[in-house]
Order: sequence, then C-alpha cells, then structure tokens
Amino acid sequence: MSRPAEESSLALEQFREYLRLLARLQMPAQLQGKLDPSDLVQLTLLKAHQAEGDFRGTTHAERAAWLRQILARTMANAVRDHARGKRDVHLERSLEAALHQSSTRLEAWLVAGGDSPSGQAQRNEQVVELAAALARLPEPQRDALVLRYCQGLSLIEISAKLGRSRAAVASLLRRGLGHLRELLQAEE
Repeated sequence: MSRPAEESSLALEQFREYLRLLARLQMPAQLQGKLDPSDLVQLTLLKAHQAEGDFRGTTHAERAAWLRQILARTMANAVRDHARGKRDVHLERSLEAALHQSSTRLEAWLVAGGDSPSGQAQRNEQVVELAAALARLPEPQRDALVLRYCQGLSLIEISAKLGRSRAAVASLLRRGLGHLRELLQAEE
C-alpha cells in the first residue's frame, strides 16, 4: 500500500466507531436483525476509500459530514435491496437528516469548548473519541447510554425497550457514565 493510500485509510478508520454508533442509532426497523451496523460501516468506509479523490473538504468536521452522507446512501440502498423496491430519494434524505440529528445529539452530549473554530474542531474530535469509548463499554451500559443521551428516551421508555426495571436502567446509566468517564480520561 502506498504512503498516501495508507494515510487515507487511517484518516477514514478513525471514524469507524462513530459511524457504527450512528448506524446503530438510525438502523431502519426493517433491517434490524437482517443486517449488522458493522456491515454498513464497512461498506461505507470502502465506498469512501474508493471515492477519496471526490472529497473536497479539509477539516475533520467536513470529513465526518461526507462520511455521514455516504452512510445515509448506503443505508438507503440496503433498505431498497431488502425491500427489492425502487430507489426512494425521500428515504435517503430522511436517513441523512436522522444521521445528522444523531451526530448533533452526540456533540451536544459533550461539553463544548465554545463556538470558535478551534473549539468546533476539538468538539468534532471528541465526538469520534466518544463513539470509540462507547464501543468499548459492556453492551447493556452502552445501549442504555445511547438510548438516553443520543435518542433522548426517558427512563421509563428505556426500561420498556430493554426489558429491565427502572432501577436496573438507572444503575446501568450510572455505571455506564462512570465507566465512560474512566475510558475518556485514560485516553487523555
């Protein structure tokens, strides 16, 4: 692999967990159980690598937005392939909007360093780090945190979705946040 291709792969690879989290958050109901979010992310990164020459941005945030667009198209294609129907442009746009909204919620979850360009760049990098740290949490803690802070569900809604008591969900959230803090501090 040549040096520029290697650097390009590394630049894309750092977004893997971020994209996996977004894919998990926005996985259409008809694909749940049929397709793994990791498969969608792998396909997204492959398409991004093949289209690297088309990327016109220069910042971390622009690359993240470009990858979200590719992920939205990949998810829309997967829905279409599973439904064997016609291409639904509205579905692509709604998935892209949903992915953007999920990404915005992730950014809001972080304590931002202001609206300066350097603060925005730092926040974008923190979103990717947060997604990677979430991926290392035990699945029940990760699911509870994602449902609460990324999807905005209440404790009652989370307990119904996970099939656990409210006390168990509260415990998962408390332990998950503590574990997440430890992981993020260890990265610093």
